Amino acid sequence: MIVLASASPRRSELLAQIGCAFIVETSAAEECMDGEPQEIACGNARKKTEATARHRAERGEQPLPVLAADTIVTLDGRIYGKPQDAEDAKAMLRTLAGRAHTVVTGLALLCEGKLYEKTVATRVYFASMSEAEIDAYAATGEPLDKAGGYAVQGRAAMYIERIEGSYSNVVGLPLHALRELAREAGVSLA
Repeated sequence: MIVLASASPRRSELLAQIGCAFIVETSAAEECMDGEPQEIACGNARKKTEATARHRAERGEQPLPVLAADTIVTLDGRIYGKPQDAEDAKAMLRTLAGRAHTVVTGLALLCEGKLYEKTVATRVYFASMSEAEIDAYAATGEPLDKAGGYAVQGRAAMYIERIEGSYSNVVGLPLHALRELAREAGVSLA
């Protein structure tokens, strides 16, 4: 059993997909967007993991391994997190459309007082989109809680030309990297 320090339904779905026993506890840790992409993603995941473990200890709950992840999109040195609203999502989509960008996820697993970390980067090639397509996609509401303003596993799938690297990373939780991290920490995901 692990604790997933994330409110992301996609991360929960991915853990359930691989048969992992987990509980969800949302972290209140504040995210930072300053620095290099790998540092940002890993640092935010670390903060979520540590805050969740600390709150569990304060409540006197059983110590369990705590997992957190943070996913960002980067293009031309700029970081794209979750859009603030539909207009922000449209602006992100205009920038990404017809170009390749990188999705970076930082993983942090805290087990028995020891922190294990890993980052994964995946290259995503986004097709061109017309203004009408951008407007229609933004109107679905799907982009609003996704880094970069799109969901590769949702309606945006038709705009993804190809992916180089981990698909599950683009969804929000790189499963192969998680397996490696869990093995290093001696944590069973089954």
